[in-house]
Amino acid sequence: MTSKNTICLWYDGDAVDAANFYAETFPDSAVHAIHRAPGNYPDGKEGDVLTVEFTVVGIACLGLNGGPHFKHSEAFSFLIATDDQAETDRLWNAIVDNGGQESECGWCKDRWGLSWQIAPRALTDAVFGTDRAAAKRAFDAMMTMKKIDIATIERAVLDRD
Repeated sequence: MTSKNTICLWYDGDAVDAANFYAETFPDSAVHAIHRAPGNYPDGKEGDVLTVEFTVVGIACLGLNGGPHFKHSEAFSFLIATDDQAETDRLWNAIVDNGGQESECGWCKDRWGLSWQIAPRALTDAVFGTDRAAAKRAFDAMMTMKKIDIATIERAVLDRD
């Protein structure tokens, strides 16, 4: 690991599968190294995959096959800024259609329970823009969505009624 700060993500024996999925799905993502345990440990034995070094959209991560003791929660998520509806749809669908789960307001979970925010830049620009009335309309529209629909957000910004 060359990064001074690395996110460690806990998996129950399938860190390699998760890392490969992320590398195949997200740009600027890759699996860098797979490390096998030099001895037995509470949820594995010598030779089992213990850790996987990978990046997700340029962020250094370490997948740890630590067993079933700890689960991912919504308290941690990856926020992925997308440039258009096609990218939003592709990433959202890759996560949800691969055993994941839809949530609200652009959030979804992958099949390992890790939370993702698939957030179009158009949404962020609208919600945090200087026109506070338009920001509220965009925010209110977002609150009704699962996957973000950029055209609906843009219409909400322009709707002055």
